[in-house]
Amino acid sequence: MEVKKSKIFINCEEASFICDKSQYNESTLWERIRLNIRLLYCGVTQKYVKKNKSLTKLVTEKEVVCMPKKAKEALKGKVQVHLQNQP
Repeated sequence: MEVKKSKIFINCEEASFICDKSQYNESTLWERIRLNIRLLYCGVTQKYVKKNKSLTKLVTEKEVVCMPKKAKEALKGKVQVHLQNQP
């Protein structure tokens, strides 16, 4: 028995894919409409979109500061020593 796919209603997997595309302005108007319909009734999708927006905001608004190479190597050495001393 074949399940007919709806043109309007989408599942969570499709919604998350469209959400990700929307984040980079790569979704079509029709995809955004379908996502918004899903958001009206799906709490899981609402949480995903909220977390996705928060992550995007963190990455784009904050200046990312990387650990200096010397500090990274020192930390790596400490971790290796600690792992070697494990029973």
